[in-house]
Amino acid sequence: MQSLDDIREEYDFLDPDDRYRLLIDLGRALEPMPEALKTEATLVRGCSASVWVYPTRAADGTLHFLADSNAAITKGIIALVLHAVQDRTAAAILATDVAAALQPFDLSRQLSSNRTQGIPNMIALIRETAARYA
Repeated sequence: MQSLDDIREEYDFLDPDDRYRLLIDLGRALEPMPEALKTEATLVRGCSASVWVYPTRAADGTLHFLADSNAAITKGIIALVLHAVQDRTAAAILATDVAAALQPFDLSRQLSSNRTQGIPNMIALIRETAARYA
């Protein structure tokens, strides 16, 4: 998986239209989430688009998240969030300031508030999951 810093370097050099394309490409590259996991229980509340997040725990204790959205840009934002936490231990996830890691992307200026309003809820759900396993 590409690092968030590498993605940010590429993002910084792009014009707004290409930034949208990059987000869409990141979303397309997400591991597919089986339809059976897209339920009310995995739905992230407060997002303008439908967003589902399903956590799994590996034998080594790391957390792996499957996620999807019915909106391409939103799915790309999910991919950015997952790049900050994917396949890390619960303690490492809790120690990560995901919002700060996403700050250099300046998503609130690049995207409409409808597209970014669910980010805190996604982050909260991931942190709550990590806290349960910590």
